[in-house]
Amino acid sequence: MRSVLLRGLARAALTNVAWILGVMVPLVAAAQDAPAAPPPAAASAASAADRPEIAPTSDSAASQAELAARTSALQRAHAAVVGLEATAVEEAGSVATLGRERQGSGVVIDRDGLVLTIGYLILEADHIDLALTGGRKVPARVVAYDLATGFGLVQALAPLQTEPVPLGNSTAFSGSEPLLIASGGEDGGLSLARMVSRRPFSGYWEYHIENALFTAPARPDHSGAGLFNADGELLGIGSLIVSDALGKGQAAMRGNMFVPIDLLKPILGELKERGLSRGSRRAWLGLNCVEHEGQIRVVRLTGSGPAEEAGVRPGDQIVRIDGIAVNDLESFYKALWQRDAEREVTLDIRRAGSAQTLKVQAMDRMKTLRRPEGV
Repeated sequence: MRSVLLRGLARAALTNVAWILGVMVPLVAAAQDAPAAPPPAAASAASAADRPEIAPTSDSAASQAELAARTSALQRAHAAVVGLEATAVEEAGSVATLGRERQGSGVVIDRDGLVLTIGYLILEADHIDLALTGGRKVPARVVAYDLATGFGLVQALAPLQTEPVPLGNSTAFSGSEPLLIASGGEDGGLSLARMVSRRPFSGYWEYHIENALFTAPARPDHSGAGLFNADGELLGIGSLIVSDALGKGQAAMRGNMFVPIDLLKPILGELKERGLSRGSRRAWLGLNCVEHEGQIRVVRLTGSGPAEEAGVRPGDQIVRIDGIAVNDLESFYKALWQRDAEREVTLDIRRAGSAQTLKVQAMDRMKTLRRPEGV
């Protein structure tokens, strides 16, 4: 039965809110009585006449009361996702890679109008608007940008009149049930997805988190989008499109990476009070690196950053940091971050077949950023 539902989903128009919510709840009931299935294929738009009939669920489906409660919870989750429009200060270093005007989504997580989003949208931003249904816009200020997790928090400066969503348990989620991805703003929409892997993630921009959530099919409007379970609980915030959603050594699959909500819970109070977590005070070299076949290669340098000033070049292979051999981004970053943020770092590299040793004066990344008003 579930395969029939999933084949129907693959032909469905995912922008129809009522239809999506109507499909997800029966899918959850079906998933509770069936083994795990592959993720659904990317859906293409279809007219109402083309939508499939949804097969009836088995006798073990949830009661009508439970179905109604879950539908209500998913409707609340959808309503809590807002559009986010940010403008960075002209002198911001992040403009070179992220642009000055940025758009994405955020999720309302408390009754006072606190909105959780992905941090790069609000990095060095001095003007933020929240886009609500009906074309209404509410100004907001930056509360926190957390380098360690990638989360951002903004505070609405006028009532949102939106019910907040509860935070779920991203670690305990089994992955057998369908998930809801919701984006906000004028072009926001809903779609169904499945979690296809949960694993550590290392980004080329000196970033690493544990237990990142990978879903498929991919959503292009992922920045700050909310990932919800069938009870309308927030499991993660959208960050990236990836081509290896299944993980290293697995078949290529396009999907999204979500920052898991469990990373927020222990630091939420700290973010609201200080604007960042303690983990965000760490060494930064200004490197973009990739790992390939057991090697770390430099692909890009931040202009006038520590690594460029020390003579590191694109194409260099990083062999050791402070005497510690490294062969992947995770080991490289953890060795970099295990000591003081502002210190001299020794990099052993290979360039055009010859070994070299460079001394790099690492910096506290947070001190290099333009501080948005309110943080």
